[in-house]
Amino acid sequence: MDTMVNHQIIGILGGTFNPIHHGHLRLAVELYEQLDLVKILFIPSAQPPHRESPLVSSQLRLEMVQAAIAGMSEFRVDDRELHHSGPSYTINTLISLRESYPNYSLSLILGMDAFASLPTWYKWEQLITLTHFLVVQRPNYSLNKQMADFLAAHQTFNQNDLTNLMAGKIWLAEIPSLTISATQIRTAIALGKNPRYLLPQVVLDIINTQQLYR
Repeated sequence: MDTMVNHQIIGILGGTFNPIHHGHLRLAVELYEQLDLVKILFIPSAQPPHRESPLVSSQLRLEMVQAAIAGMSEFRVDDRELHHSGPSYTINTLISLRESYPNYSLSLILGMDAFASLPTWYKWEQLITLTHFLVVQRPNYSLNKQMADFLAAHQTFNQNDLTNLMAGKIWLAEIPSLTISATQIRTAIALGKNPRYLLPQVVLDIINTQQLYR
């Protein structure tokens, strides 16, 4: 690979988005601006391997993401995981994305807790051959030795590595934390509380119209 080529970076933000909220969206804006990404793909998972399948249909979760990012040209919804039967394995998604975007640098966005749990993911050690990792730091978060060693082996402090190389590096990103969780929102709705300002109004409108999380 010619390391002098400058590859535009596509950020990849996957999740159940059950529902998508301002924590996801602000994170995406911060990384988009900080790392000069060409775009961010929001990839809703149909059947996540590590947790129970969401009670809300993949179609409704897709609609909530589409509503949340409408008007943001730098954000795109990618529904490829919703067209597969069985669990949504990240390795398969990345192989598919590599075929779709052969000339771009791919960067998978992970929270530090997700990064720490990578050894539980299917074929996790192969992921770094297909993508960079953009890991959002958390203060005072400690990794076990396996993941600390993995980070040390792949971490870069040179932002140019993310464009010069198409995969293989870990970038620790520092962004202001919005501690909002989808669980918090679902619980508030179930208890009859008002989740406004935790998520976009257009998403809340879908939730109310469809009577979700009641």
